[in-house]
Amino acid sequence: MNGKNKGIIIFGGTGDLTYRKLIPALYNLFSTNKLDNNEKIIAIGRRDYSQEMYHDIIREWVKQFSRIKYEEEVFNAFLLHVCYYEMDFTNLDEYEALASYFREKEIENPIFYYAVAPQFFGVITDGIHSIKECCKGRIILEKPFGNSLDEANRLSHKLEESFGSENIYRIDHYLGKEMIRNIETIRFDNPIFANNWNYEGIENIQIQALEEVGVETRGAYYDHAGALKDMVQNHLMQILTLIAMEKPTPEHNIHIQQVEVLKALRPVERLIVEESLVLGQYDGYLQEDKVEPNSKTETYAALKLFVENKRWKEVPFYIKTGKKTGTREMSVIITFKKTNPDVDANILTIKIQPLEGISLKFNMKEPGDSDSIIQTEMDFCQSCIARNRINTPEAYERLLLLCMQGDQSWFSKWDQIYLSWKYIEDLKLEYRKLQLPIYTYEQNSEGPKEVDQILNDESHVWAQSQLVCKI
Repeated sequence: MNGKNKGIIIFGGTGDLTYRKLIPALYNLFSTNKLDNNEKIIAIGRRDYSQEMYHDIIREWVKQFSRIKYEEEVFNAFLLHVCYYEMDFTNLDEYEALASYFREKEIENPIFYYAVAPQFFGVITDGIHSIKECCKGRIILEKPFGNSLDEANRLSHKLEESFGSENIYRIDHYLGKEMIRNIETIRFDNPIFANNWNYEGIENIQIQALEEVGVETRGAYYDHAGALKDMVQNHLMQILTLIAMEKPTPEHNIHIQQVEVLKALRPVERLIVEESLVLGQYDGYLQEDKVEPNSKTETYAALKLFVENKRWKEVPFYIKTGKKTGTREMSVIITFKKTNPDVDANILTIKIQPLEGISLKFNMKEPGDSDSIIQTEMDFCQSCIARNRINTPEAYERLLLLCMQGDQSWFSKWDQIYLSWKYIEDLKLEYRKLQLPIYTYEQNSEGPKEVDQILNDESHVWAQSQLVCKI
């Protein structure tokens, strides 16, 4: 092996993730001159496609989903990097032929993307590990993986034993979103927020991820996952740790600070579960394709959690997520403490999707002769500006580039995943032990009315943010 070429090897090269996200992201990187000239993209699939057929297929996906406008000349140049390799990746006997293909293409220490269902992670790991030339390759895989925490724990250890923990990149595409990456800057580089980002200045923090759609074509997966695993422990706990963590330092990097937050969560055994968790299921879920007819899977979850450390003391963190809620919005809403009961609270809203931006509600005297205090709002819509939309990398684009650069700072390590998963799993287990119900809620509603039982009469909680602009 001469080691002349780098390689991005995609297992699941004919899957939805590859077509919708990975290939368009790689096209964007190529279009912006961030893909090395010696970078080979090898899509591995079981379909009987020729190279030309595969190129024709991905052309249409790039046209539809790439951030950078499709240009025929640029795309044809991009195709010089893209190869299709037909293979049954569940057959270990075929990996020696794959090794020969790598030698032919002169690829050394490639990046392997597991863009397949988690049940195939183990056999692919065994296959790659059998190729001696690839033992120092990097592995990217989607989280969460595995049907249980024990299964995921075994698989994670297997991956680390095979390739080393420094070569495992567990991707959470939410961490590639612009406004989530902006949380650190908003928090730590603005004294008006940094000096009040604690229990003395903040009344409560809300993290919400609402969806208009139902499970659509994901019934088989979702019915074994539910809102808690799919959204809360997977994505929203990540956001909570970024909001609550101490400022990273060279000695205590972002990962260490996030783990400290998870360790400081009020233990499940000290929570009043019926006041801390409400689960719901939208009416009609049981009729969705590939959903069990008597399923108890939640499509909605509302939580009230506490971080027990010097910074946060008794500040409640509210998390809410649900499908079929009549709106699509992901945001973080920080409500600051009032200076007196007769004025409105200052509210900082970080909008993550579909619009991206930040707004601040604050008080001022009503114009004119009146001494009345009114609330006003300043907002910045990042995604309303065409230049920002064009120049802002998509999440997968950004994270793929970080992996190529060997930067693990925005990827999750196993201890962080384990702590989040274990906490949410224990909370859900207590919910079941108490035989608390899965409440039914109407489609296109705000969710089950029983959510009010965890609010403690805080009428401002779950307020919808008002960052609105026209694109």
